[in-house]
Amino acid sequence: MKAWVLNRPGPVESHPLILDELPTPKPGRGEVLIKISACGVCHTDLHTVEGEIIPPAYPITPGHQVVGRVAEAGDGVSAIKSGDRVGVAWLFGACGVCPHCASGRENLCDKAVFTGFHKNGGYAEYMTAPETSAFHLPERFDDIHAAPLLCAGIIGYRALKVCGIRRGGRLGLFGFGASAHLTIQAAIGMGAEVYAFSRSDDHRQHALELGAVWAGSAQDTPSAPLDAAISFAPSGALVPLALEKLAKGGTLALAGIYLDAIPAMDYEKHIFHEKVLRSVTAFTREDAREFLQLADTANIKTDVEEYRFEEANEALLRLKESRIKGAAVLRISE
Repeated sequence: MKAWVLNRPGPVESHPLILDELPTPKPGRGEVLIKISACGVCHTDLHTVEGEIIPPAYPITPGHQVVGRVAEAGDGVSAIKSGDRVGVAWLFGACGVCPHCASGRENLCDKAVFTGFHKNGGYAEYMTAPETSAFHLPERFDDIHAAPLLCAGIIGYRALKVCGIRRGGRLGLFGFGASAHLTIQAAIGMGAEVYAFSRSDDHRQHALELGAVWAGSAQDTPSAPLDAAISFAPSGALVPLALEKLAKGGTLALAGIYLDAIPAMDYEKHIFHEKVLRSVTAFTREDAREFLQLADTANIKTDVEEYRFEEANEALLRLKESRIKGAAVLRISE
């Protein structure tokens, strides 16, 4: 099979991903072999490719917004059969017995395994995955439009839960890319008012088209203080800017897997009055099931830019340059 392989990290401008020919994997017990049709291109992939986050070993095939059909089911698989359309997301597996797993927080498991980071992911023609981490997808989404649901959508949904926004509340979204364009739809469906912050004129316009009541840059002052905010951007400099815009008692959730240095902050200006700063770490498989159901029933739509399988490096470069409206998706096969 053909697969994109990262042998060592490097600037995406240097095309560090290499298209290689690898053996088609075999599903183990409890696993399925998936013939991949589409895979979303995520900022986490970019961080992996450029070495901002380091996988345990190289070579590795990135990609964790995977859509395809089950080509073969391994021994012990019961809920999925050959021919089923499934999606695989970032959480590949967890131990299931530690205190975090036992308390419904498998996203914090010390032995968690992630797709395209610990295990080869979806920038390939085939991959294997545990049955428990392969989700049936809403039929109303075709393969290309289903892919962004599997990380951009799910992580945004968990961030909404973590930030505590309520009906009628004012929510700020900092960085308006793949995840934010789905989060805004879920938030509006919950009855929130959304304020969008982006350095890109095109992304601000996109936010307004999707129902934001206000859009500006992170340096601008919105028309009202925010009850909660989510930052999707990997920029630590946004943290104090976002905290300044929170009302008393507001929460800022940091939804990225990577963040550069946060500058020094002023206690009274940024943190006082019971403001909360917290991170979002991956998501649970229950989050995934909840969001996929919500995406189906709440009429959430995904805006995508489609790229050929051979264009993986080019898609990552456009993502780095903030030149993608919505989400980038590789078409692996028909």
